[in-house]
Amino acid sequence: MSIIPPAAGAPWATPLAGRLETHLLTSDALRDNPLGDPHVRPLVVYVPPGADGPLPVIYQLQGFTGQVDMWANRAPFRPTHFERLDALFADPAVPRALVVHVDAWTSVGGSQFIDSPGTGRYGTYLVEEVVAFVDEAHDTIADRDHRAVAGKSSGGYGAMVTAMRHPDVFGAFATHAGDAGFELAYLHDEAASARALRDDYDGSWQAFLDDVRSRPALSKGSDAFLLESYAMACCYSTDPDGTVHHPVDPATGLLDEEVWARWQAWDPVRMAPEHADALRSMRAIWIDAGRRDEWFLDLGAQAFAAACKAAGATVTHFELFDAGHMGVEYRYPLAVRHLAEAMSGPSPTGET
Repeated sequence: MSIIPPAAGAPWATPLAGRLETHLLTSDALRDNPLGDPHVRPLVVYVPPGADGPLPVIYQLQGFTGQVDMWANRAPFRPTHFERLDALFADPAVPRALVVHVDAWTSVGGSQFIDSPGTGRYGTYLVEEVVAFVDEAHDTIADRDHRAVAGKSSGGYGAMVTAMRHPDVFGAFATHAGDAGFELAYLHDEAASARALRDDYDGSWQAFLDDVRSRPALSKGSDAFLLESYAMACCYSTDPDGTVHHPVDPATGLLDEEVWARWQAWDPVRMAPEHADALRSMRAIWIDAGRRDEWFLDLGAQAFAAACKAAGATVTHFELFDAGHMGVEYRYPLAVRHLAEAMSGPSPTGET
């Protein structure tokens, strides 16, 4: 995962006490997806030092625009994600667990880890194909009480909705500033997108897509929120025939209530009451966010935590910390440890 040999040492490379195993998974669920994106995906499994016998598994999901090789990126003066993970498991007091890094990148930036006629069947890919592959390729404890899913931003969203919708597969989850409380998280960018689309592209999403694909990505100030807006519409409000609907009309500036209702149906805060039994069954629920989050996902975290509690679920860790949305990768090992400890105890069936 690095061009630098481990022998170079810090800060260029740190030899891992554990190991990384990279697989290529051929997905039937992603074959012939609407965006024409690859259906053969890399999967990176971190195996901790001292791994012995069947292990619990934590599935780690990336945020919007993430692709799995980015886990090896180094930020200034900071360890890589894999180095942080390895340092966590260097502590013998931390229960052993496999950490599986899932790629759900799309050519519009992301999939939200759900099935959609606008992006493809990424929910099915994760829940059915990835889990089955890992259980076959590695020595795992293959039951829901020993599987967790975690992520940040869109990955945190994926963790919330996947655990709620598939409690037979996952028995714990962690979300770091996951997309929730959609009216506060999304509508300001939807307004900015409508303005940019009106002023720069004569109201045409196709004109934007043609333009952004003709030059270096994100080289124009409006690219980021336009691309995110388009991707979310692909995920939340695409018809079976592939027609993508948007919640704000750039020609009128009006919110389309029917389209917005389709988005809100995917809001974890609004999904929680319907999935109360699933939430109550979780062995661990970790929710955190930076209190200065630029997308107000700290408020979404509060709202989702409140919805979990209203559903009768136990939120085992909730925290707002001093940060924004970016540069919070140091939080991930904290949640990994929390999930590993939760899954190391006896399950409700008495298994360990």
